[in-house]
Amino acid sequence: MKSVKVCKTLLQGCVGWVLLCALTVESAISATMDISASFRPDPSKPHENKFTNDTPMSGHCALQPEFCKEQGLFSLLVPIEFQSITPILAGHADRRKGAMFKVPADWRRLTISRVDGRAETSEVEVRIVSIGGRYILPDTAQNLVGEGEPTNVQGWHTRLWGDWTWAPPAPCQPTGGMYTQPNSRTFFWMTPTASECAMTANYRIPSLTYDQMQIGYELRTPDPLHMSSGIFTGNLTYHVGPGMDFDMGDIMHPSDSTLTLSFTLNVEHTLKVDIPPGGNKVVLEPAGGWQNWLQHGRKPVRLYRDQVFNISASSRFKMQIDCEIPGLYDCMIRDPVSQRAVLVELNVTLPDGLTDLAGVPVKRRRLIRVGQEEQQKYQALNYVNNRPGILHFEVASEYMDYMLQPGVAARYTGNIVVIWDSEI
Repeated sequence: MKSVKVCKTLLQGCVGWVLLCALTVESAISATMDISASFRPDPSKPHENKFTNDTPMSGHCALQPEFCKEQGLFSLLVPIEFQSITPILAGHADRRKGAMFKVPADWRRLTISRVDGRAETSEVEVRIVSIGGRYILPDTAQNLVGEGEPTNVQGWHTRLWGDWTWAPPAPCQPTGGMYTQPNSRTFFWMTPTASECAMTANYRIPSLTYDQMQIGYELRTPDPLHMSSGIFTGNLTYHVGPGMDFDMGDIMHPSDSTLTLSFTLNVEHTLKVDIPPGGNKVVLEPAGGWQNWLQHGRKPVRLYRDQVFNISASSRFKMQIDCEIPGLYDCMIRDPVSQRAVLVELNVTLPDGLTDLAGVPVKRRRLIRVGQEEQQKYQALNYVNNRPGILHFEVASEYMDYMLQPGVAARYTGNIVVIWDSEI
């Protein structure tokens, strides 16, 4: 750290948020999917305080990006398959004995924590809003249904399930963009509720497989402006199987018993302070200059200087001062000849968009050397980009008689270090 005379700025960049994720299979009984998102302030959109989902698309949204963008959802291929353990009987009365789907469409909350071990947490919410994949028959749909109309690939599948065309059973909702093969069909359905979507088979199906399974999800991420820079991680585990979070009925059993969504959020905040050229040398003077004192012996009311600085900030930060000549709370300046010293009170005014932690605008807020830490912490209500603030330096009126004596020259100097710190 380099000190500068009277006023020094410590420029410290804030690390932003990123949510990082990747698709992995951990073991035979647990599947893990990584989901990533990030926040970096955008000067062109200062009021947009949202994370960007950086997770690579796979599955339906990779093929139908415009649809997913309109719906605000993301899809991921899931490393889990389902295999029937018994045949599906024609006209089965029990919904759970056939093709049934139930997903955790309710919002689930998880806690994310900083990876560096610092005691800061936040919360993410996620819900599953669609389910998809491909079902595979042991034979062609034509051979399973035999004679009858209609006599085309889609028609044979429709006859097999009875009115199960491109539209899924309620309450699931269609998305389109599916394809059909003689012994398989893809599907991707919206799941607005956590209710069952089930269809009865019209013909006996000896066995059934679901592969290329995928989910669509929505995220609620925290306000990044209320978080520190850094990387935050957390996991949310769903149980998979009959009667579990992902429930495909009693006869369709999964290859893995759990599905874990592993979140990594990376926040890259901005905190930058610029002092104009020459602004590191602050000269305290009376209002109107020294002429009244030099020519008429009229002592000034006070000595002061307002020093402008420009600040860019997107997160919480604190301000501190360090002193070459410390007083009890403030810094001091001293005349090296007489060894007389006086206190310099320092206040700060921050631009609109930056407040204290209670949301109160910062106007001439006092900065002190020790104590009152919470009163010297500030936050960004939105991204503030290169806006002016003011450092108010002042020697109060009670020191004028002490400092100024007719016919006696004095020069008071001292270094004050002003620190803007994102690590709070």
